[in-house]
Amino acid sequence: MGKGKLAIRICQWFYDSELHDLVIVVPVIPEPVWAPSLMEWAIARDVPTVRTGKYSDVVPENIDLVMSVFYDKIIRKRYIERCNRIINLHNSPLPHYRGVSPINWALKDERYEHGVTIHDVTPGIDDGPIIGQLKYSIYPEHDEVVDVYNRALEYGFSLFVNTLPIIDKIIPRVQDESDVIYHGSEDNHLLGNRRFFTKEISNRNNS
Repeated sequence: MGKGKLAIRICQWFYDSELHDLVIVVPVIPEPVWAPSLMEWAIARDVPTVRTGKYSDVVPENIDLVMSVFYDKIIRKRYIERCNRIINLHNSPLPHYRGVSPINWALKDERYEHGVTIHDVTPGIDDGPIIGQLKYSIYPEHDEVVDVYNRALEYGFSLFVNTLPIIDKIIPRVQDESDVIYHGSEDNHLLGNRRFFTKEISNRNNS
């Protein structure tokens, strides 16, 4: 389930793997115009695709692993309980920056370190036990959101390819609730010139 370049790279990894079968793809609908189309990638390779973008249209019982890569729907508890396992790749060093726009908030807060996390999906928002995490430097004095986002795609794929082959051996660790930072979409107006991919676009949209 997901969208964009990283979801495509991860699907390609499963598609090429001799140890896994890519059973079905659930793209975010509508797909973002600024990212390559996951749906087009899947259709071109005859991979079954849920064109509604609704995860509930997939029966998960016979699927060993469900993976979310920037998927924008909250997975309901009753569906999670039907899955053998469902994991998510989140664009932050959890428990920091649960929720939306994690890169935007990290730059807004003038952080010098960010990260990517793979975690088990639970009924809460990005609060499941951490399977793997990779942290990297960011530079708020000159980085735009798009710069960190593109960097995150590379780090996210690196974390994925180094985690997935040993995922059954990893004991996930519970997140420290005392260290949580969370932002929902209702906070977006507080981002100022970090709201969009560049300060220029943000200033233009806020004028």
